[in-house]
Amino acid sequence: MIFRLENIRHKGILKIDDLRISAYMVTCLTGESGAGKTSLLRLLNRMDDPDSGSIYYQDRLLDEFNPIELRRKVTMLSQSPFILPGTIEENLQIGLELTERKKKDEAELVKALETVQLQKPLDEGAENLSGGEKQRLALARLLLLKPEVYLLDEPTSALDEEAELTVMGRFLEEVKSEKGTVIMITHSKQLTEICAEKRIVLKKAKEGDY
Repeated sequence: MIFRLENIRHKGILKIDDLRISAYMVTCLTGESGAGKTSLLRLLNRMDDPDSGSIYYQDRLLDEFNPIELRRKVTMLSQSPFILPGTIEENLQIGLELTERKKKDEAELVKALETVQLQKPLDEGAENLSGGEKQRLALARLLLLKPEVYLLDEPTSALDEEAELTVMGRFLEEVKSEKGTVIMITHSKQLTEICAEKRIVLKKAKEGDY
C-alpha cells in the first residue's frame, strides 16, 4: 500500500474509517459532486490536513514529512492548471526550476509534448493555447517532474472523448513505465472503465457522522 487512511474526518465533508490505496496502479476516484474527491487529493500531499485521523504514506505518518518535500514525491495537478505567461518551453521548465531540479534538454521537452499529443513548437506562446491544449501542457510538465505519485483532478475535463482516451492512454503508459502511481478524479465513465485498475467511489457524509 502506498497510502493508508484511518479514521479521517475533514470539514464535515470526508468521513473515512479505513482506506488503502495501492502503489504502481491507476486508481480512479468517482462519486457525486460534494463527496470530497478534491478534498481527499489535497489531503494526500498536505495541501490540507484532516481535522482528525491519520494518513500514512509508505507506512510513514504524513505529518512527519516536510510538506514541500512531500509534494515533490506526491504532486497534484488541479482541474484548472496554472499556465504562465510566456512560451511553451518556459511553462515546461518552470516546474523543474521551482523544485530546484536540472532543466531538461529540447529532446526531452519535445518527447513530453509528443506523449500528450501537443503538436506545438517550444517557442510558441502558451497564452495562445486552447483550454484542452493547456491541460495537455500541464500534463507534459508533470511528466517531466517524474513524481512517485500523480494526483490528477479531472485532467481531461477540457478534452473531447476521443482525445481524452488517446492522451491519457499514452500519459499513463509513460507513468507506469517509470513505476509511478496515479490517483485520478474523473467524471468520464469511458476513462474509468478503460484506464482504472482500481475504483474508489466516494459518497457524501451524512449529518451526525461528525
